[in-house]
Parts: sequence; C-alpha cells; structure tokens
Amino acid sequence: MASIVETAPLVLNVGIVLTAAATMGFAARKLGLPSVIGYLLTGLLVSPFTPGFVADNNQLALLADIGVVLLLFEVGIELDLRRISREQKGLLWGVPTQMGFGLLVGTPIFLWLGIPIFGALLMSLSIAMSSSVVIVNITRSPRRTTDSPTEQALLGWSLTQDVVGVAMAAVILALFGSGESSLLAAIGGLIGFGVIAFGASRMLPRILRAVRWEKDLFLIYSVSFGLVLAALGTVVFGIPMALAGFVAGLAINQSHDTEEVRKAILPFRDLFAVLFFVVIGTLIEPKELAAAWPFAVLVLGLMILLKTLPTMALAKFAKMNVRPTQLGVGVSQIGEFSFVLGSLAFAQDVITRSQFTGLLIAVVLSITASTILIRRPIKQA
Repeated sequence: MASIVETAPLVLNVGIVLTAAATMGFAARKLGLPSVIGYLLTGLLVSPFTPGFVADNNQLALLADIGVVLLLFEVGIELDLRRISREQKGLLWGVPTQMGFGLLVGTPIFLWLGIPIFGALLMSLSIAMSSSVVIVNITRSPRRTTDSPTEQALLGWSLTQDVVGVAMAAVILALFGSGESSLLAAIGGLIGFGVIAFGASRMLPRILRAVRWEKDLFLIYSVSFGLVLAALGTVVFGIPMALAGFVAGLAINQSHDTEEVRKAILPFRDLFAVLFFVVIGTLIEPKELAAAWPFAVLVLGLMILLKTLPTMALAKFAKMNVRPTQLGVGVSQIGEFSFVLGSLAFAQDVITRSQFTGLLIAVVLSITASTILIRRPIKQA
C-alpha cells in the first residue's frame, strides 16, 4: 500500500495536466486557434516559472519522450515515397532544394551571431523543417479553405521534409556532434541501427500476421516495437531517440499491415503528443522573454525568407497542381522535430538559454500564425 500512496501524487499530476490541456485545447479551438496553442499555454501555466500548481517536469518529460517517439514512428510508417513520386514528383527535388537553401543561407547567419558550427547547423535545419502534427491538423480542420491537391502537397511536403531532415541531422551529428565517439564510430552506429531496423522490418510483419485477429496483442506489438527500436538506437548506437523512432517507422512502412499498425498507435500518439507540447510550454521562462524576443524575431524572419518564400517559388517553378501561397503558408511553422534539434543544441551548450527560449517563442507564434493565415481564402494569380 505504501507504494500506491507514493505513486498516487504522480498519477494525480498527470491527470491534472491532461485535464488542463484538454480544457485549454478546447478553449483554443473555440477561439479559432489550434489546440496545440492550448497545450503550450497549459505547459506555461503548470511550469515552475509561474505561480500556482507546478507539474513534475521530469515525469512529464518522460511521457513526452514516449510521445515524440510514437509521433515520429507513426510519421515514418505513414510516409509513402512511391506515392509521392507518382502524384507529386516536384516534392522529391523541391523539398531537398528548400532545405538545402535554408541550411546554406541560415548557417552563416547563426555563425555570425557567435553560435558554434554544430549549433548553427542544428538551428538552420530546425527552421527548414515544419510540423507534421500541425499540418495534419490544418488538412483536417473544418475551417480550412485549402483544396484537396494543396492538402496532399502539404502532407507530402512535411513528410518528405522529415526524411531529408533526418538524413541531414544524422550527417550533422556524425560530423559535428560533441560526443566522445569518433566520426567512424558514429557512422558505424548509424549503419548498425539501420541493419537492426531492417531486420525488424522483416520480423514485425510476420508477428503481426500471426496475431492479426488478437486486437490487444496487435496493439501491444505495434507500440512496443516502435519504443524498443527507438530506445535501442539511443542506448546502443547513440542516435537521438526521435530520429531513431522515425527511422524505425520508415523501415517497416512497406509492410502490408502498415496501415493497421498506424491506426493502432494513433490514440497513444495523440495522447502522449499532448504532453510533448505541454513540456515545450513548461520550458518557457517568463524572465527570459525580454532577452529572447530579438532571437525569436530573427528565427521567424529566417523562416519566411528560407522556407515560406522558397516553398512558394518552388511550387510555381515545378508547376505543381497546388495553391502556392497556401502551400508556403501551410509549411510556415516550427514544430516537433525542430524542437528536438533545438533541445539537442541547448543540451550541448551551443546555444544560450535566451536563444533556446527565443526558439520556443517562435514555435508558438509560427504555429498560431500559419494555422490562422491558411484559413483565409487566397486568390491565386
């Protein structure tokens, strides 16, 4: 009984946070804002930097880590490069061009600010990427004014960004990461994890076919494989868990049971993803806001210059069957994988606390702006 008494406050902690997040998310939707803004505000309200109830941030961070792993695991499963190449061929060269441009132009700017090369590269890559969660919500919103081709392009653009971003992040970590491992060891770790993930992609479908009609076991295997592979990537091969989770999902996404796996983990992904955005809110320190604003404005300006405008131009140049302006606005936010990269840069002391806070402010503002602006009917030339 003692153990129950000891753990009850922790359970209460999570329950209160989830209830508050649901309430704030509902209120945000009623105001015409994305529910993610409500989750971020919840994090700010329960953080140690504001008066009132203070959540156990370590416990929330653990659950949020599970959330981001399942989130990117599901994104990896959902990605279908063959369909993208068939329906939106412009994405296959347009997205790498947009992200390469962002990296080439953004990195010197951050270097000029005195940020080391590792941090400059991570910050530039974080700005070049968008939020798959926000874009999915944009394409499902009852207030949306986008047409079907633009919505498909938005989803394809964000998913392709994830693939290119993971590849770029892996190279950056191998070349400039400040870990004790050598470059050869880092590359060996990536290859080793790739082999493990490939083996799992052959094993999981067989297991799932054996338990296809056992819904509880199908669910357990689906969730556990994603978590185990992501954790193995970090513990054994030194790969960030979010990156490993995405690669794991990508490895098994050719299975005939892919769609069933994705459906099985969606409720867990959505629940833990809420806590992920709450944790982002808990990290915003009000006392840092004054010092963080200039960096936040810089990040937002670079996002428009290096992502919004290039995306619109590339969509027109590729003659994609989309509304270029809405496509550019739709990808104009900084999201979950960007936060992972920013957190890594902060943990490695290559960006300051005020710069990290500035990135968090840019996350909140960009998500809000892109979600609202894309609802406006836009007349294309």
